[in-house]
Amino acid sequence: MATQMTPPEVIHFNPGYLRAKRALDILVTLLILPPLCMIFVIVGLLICFDSKGPPLFRQKRIGLRGTEFNMFKFRSMYVNRDDALHRAAIKCYMQGEKLSSNAEGGCSYKLDKDPRITWVGRFLRKFSIDELPQFLNVLRGEMTLVGPRPPLPYEVESYRPRDWLRHAGKPGLTGYWQVYGRSKVTFREMVELDIAYLQSQSLWEDIKLIALTVPVMITGRGGA
Repeated sequence: MATQMTPPEVIHFNPGYLRAKRALDILVTLLILPPLCMIFVIVGLLICFDSKGPPLFRQKRIGLRGTEFNMFKFRSMYVNRDDALHRAAIKCYMQGEKLSSNAEGGCSYKLDKDPRITWVGRFLRKFSIDELPQFLNVLRGEMTLVGPRPPLPYEVESYRPRDWLRHAGKPGLTGYWQVYGRSKVTFREMVELDIAYLQSQSLWEDIKLIALTVPVMITGRGGA
């Protein structure tokens, strides 16, 4: 008798919700980019004065249905630094190990004292300013305003089958993990937060998370 196989988990999306979500992405991004232009210039100059290298860089990330894309960020590290330290940290994080003893600061699962990060880069990361160029990815349709955190290729290499559900939707600038978890939650908890968000399919929830992201950025809660 043939063994019955359990079908893989899937998330079915409402086409109307996806259209409304894309419209929200474009509207908010077009409204916010003009005021951000001056910030982009100032941040770019600070990065150039602080260390050698370009102010912007592109990093390979994994997006919708496992598609690889170039994510834009402000450079927060010294150029040509070995990523072995971060690869090891990601492996520990995915195994549920803490990366920092800074439990009181709520950054147990964030690598601290990373020698690759510049002085200006630490400030940019703490307040998530380094992620502002990702609005360009939103306009290009590679990302969305609200969605799962976009993982690195070597992180995805260690995924379990359920973890792949995070790629059922586009990666986002903000989301449950960024607002409610960030460096305070384990990898498994982050996966469940992302899956719960994707299953909710609520435009109102998207708007709420966008609004809640502002105080998180201002206070630098959970940043590094």
